[in-house]
Amino acid sequence: MPTPPRTLNIGILAHVDAGKTSLTERLLFDTGTIRRLGSVDGGSTQTDTGTIERQRGITVHSAVAAFRVGDTQVNLIDTPGHSDFIAEVERALGVLDAAVLVLSAVEGVQAQTRVLMRTLRETRLPTLVFVNKIDRAGARADALLADIRRKLTPYAAPMTHVRNVGTRTATTAPRSYDDAPFRTSVAELLAEHDDTLLARVVDGPEPTPAELAKALADQTAQALVHPVYFGSAIGGQGVDALIDAIVALAPEPASSDSDPQAPPRGTVFAVERDPSSGHKTAYLRLFAGHVTNRQHLTFTSPNNESDTHTHTHSRTHSGRLTALEVVGADNGNSTDTRTGTGGPATLTPGSIGKLRGLPGIRVGDHLGRPPARTPRFATPTLRSVVRPRGPGAALAARLHAALTDLADQDPLIRARTEPGGATSVLLYGEVQKEVIAATLADAYGIEAVFEPSRTVCTERPAGSGESATEMDRGPAPTGHWASVGLRVAPAPYGSGNTFRYETELGALPRAFHQAIEETVHATLGAGGPHGWAVADCTVTLVRSGFNSIFSTAGDFRALTGIVLVHALKDAGTEVYEPYRAFELDCPPATLAAVAAHLSSVGALIEESRAAGEAWLLRGTVAARAVAAIERRLPGLTHGEAVWWCRPAGERPVTTPRNATPTTPDRLA
Repeated sequence: MPTPPRTLNIGILAHVDAGKTSLTERLLFDTGTIRRLGSVDGGSTQTDTGTIERQRGITVHSAVAAFRVGDTQVNLIDTPGHSDFIAEVERALGVLDAAVLVLSAVEGVQAQTRVLMRTLRETRLPTLVFVNKIDRAGARADALLADIRRKLTPYAAPMTHVRNVGTRTATTAPRSYDDAPFRTSVAELLAEHDDTLLARVVDGPEPTPAELAKALADQTAQALVHPVYFGSAIGGQGVDALIDAIVALAPEPASSDSDPQAPPRGTVFAVERDPSSGHKTAYLRLFAGHVTNRQHLTFTSPNNESDTHTHTHSRTHSGRLTALEVVGADNGNSTDTRTGTGGPATLTPGSIGKLRGLPGIRVGDHLGRPPARTPRFATPTLRSVVRPRGPGAALAARLHAALTDLADQDPLIRARTEPGGATSVLLYGEVQKEVIAATLADAYGIEAVFEPSRTVCTERPAGSGESATEMDRGPAPTGHWASVGLRVAPAPYGSGNTFRYETELGALPRAFHQAIEETVHATLGAGGPHGWAVADCTVTLVRSGFNSIFSTAGDFRALTGIVLVHALKDAGTEVYEPYRAFELDCPPATLAAVAAHLSSVGALIEESRAAGEAWLLRGTVAARAVAAIERRLPGLTHGEAVWWCRPAGERPVTTPRNATPTTPDRLA
């Protein structure tokens, strides 16, 4: 039996318009996978296959393509570049062996580039840097390398040099270890993380080229250093050196278990839905075991789709595959049980498969044993109510069903029904809203209207509270044949909601216990006294009773919600709003105006210092103020500011306890 090829899963990450999808297309072309180069502007690329992606020229969902070099198969995962789709990028990171971060030699290091690089470094994912568009007017090489070292990582190792940068005749050439200055610079960089190598650099003997090449590969695999390559995806310059580096420097997949007897274990990182049939195709990265067609599989869905820490349980679902396609394999190896064509396909550890026949599959689902630490993604901080442009309950129902379908592809948007029957979704930004609206129109034939986005807040108990309603020779005062007493208390920040018992478990039938627990979680998610979902709350059942003849689970569902609302009011709740930690580079001449504007919107500047030719400001600000800051900065800094921010938890809103419910409009 022939040895299966080594498989690497490589992510292509970048800020918008850096040329990420064009680079993916060039890699496929130069390795002979495709015969003709596609165009982003022409909508003919291999990975931007959706109508919205082709129309807008941006990547919205992660896509997979494969090429082979020798005995190595490389699965390329092309990820979105716009910050509104950062969750899509973060999901892809969990299935990658390494990444290529793409920069534009013209635009340089952008805010989104810094967000991506920080995430890559935090996850210790081996990363190569590709500086694209060296043949464009305004392109920089040495100056941009200095920016990379200052803004992204000090451990950048340039592996190619550029001639005639910024012109159509720009070319690249690989640097050689035979060149003494290059050999010295690489040795000094690697010595930062290797004491033995440091001693060789200081006292001799000087490391050999072979030793330096091995040390570079080892430290790249450990995400300690980041080789940098220059080139042009459109012209093809420098891409051959990048291909060689991907194969030579990307580490062997360490997270895959090759034991054929191991139970299958993997992660679903993307889901597509056929617009005509509605059938789903799930992309699964397999870490252990084997998957074959017609196999019965069980998945666990983590509850990271919530906009607050309101759930503690996971959902499991099972199904049998009707079709399996291994990415990069011969298409004849995929089998569809509906047609019976093709030979048997087997998904092995490290590979990516396209699975069909699983209607309940969602992005983020885990096959087999879930990982010990499930990543929590930065949750969206905006919510918008969506209504169909046109009357009728049937149209509203179609809209809700369509948004629920989209939530399967991105669970973090968390489509839910609002009081009055409208549907709302969580959002990262306005571009995401525009893409969802266009998708609804193109894929579902529904023209939707989005209300202005509002900041999502959270309520947390301010103290302990208790409430009870009981039967006495008849139904409770509420008319329900049930007795329920609940106590609520604060839980540690970020711990989520927990339901406990102080009553005996056998005191109620199991169906009644389940009705109480499910209603507790649903009520906390629906909103507390101020109208926001309640988080970090411990709810304890302290009293219960039923009538063996008249009581039903419906009685307990209805009464539990009423009692819990009273207990929350008794405890009192505080409203928390999301905050962002920010970094801002601005020209020195604009520092006073920028600082004044930040202070006017409530930002707390925690650090300010000179950083090269700019001033660096660090601090925190309420998420609701970020959009206003981003609109104002270009004018204040003549377009020269670089703004970056990330989630920084939540802080109490300065409103009186148990005051009139705080609305997003008031927060704004």
